[in-house]
Order: sequence, then C-alpha cells, then structure tokens
Amino acid sequence: MAIILRLDRMMADRKISLNELAEKVGIANVNLSNIKTGKVSAIRFSTLNAICDVLDCQPGDLLEFRRDVAETKESP
Repeated sequence: MAIILRLDRMMADRKISLNELAEKVGIANVNLSNIKTGKVSAIRFSTLNAICDVLDCQPGDLLEFRRDVAETKESP
C-alpha cells in the first residue's frame, strides 16, 4: 500500500498512550491499534479529525505517500 500511517510516531512525540488517545478520540482501543499498526484500508474523516484535534497536528503529519515500486515499473 502506498499510504503509510505515522500515528505511532506522533503518539511517541506527544507522549500519549494508546488507551489515553482512544479515550479522548472516542473510539475503541482495538480500532485505534489497527490504525496505529496500519492494519486498516480506510479511515473515516471524522476519526482523522478527532485524532488531529487531540494530537494537535495536521493530517499530513499522520499520513505519508510512498509510491509502490511495482507501480513505477508498470508505468510507460
């Protein structure tokens, strides 16, 4: 996947635990853990908004685009 989630880095920078962030964002620990480890294929804007609000960051601080090597080889 070309989109990489950097939630773990932002949480470490802000010194906030998974449980604390989940409580403040209002989502289950397991769902936040899946986001943190990149085991999701989508994230709701409302969830992204809440995470950014709690961590005082921009969406670009949490998301990174990295082109897949296979995609670049298929391009003419």
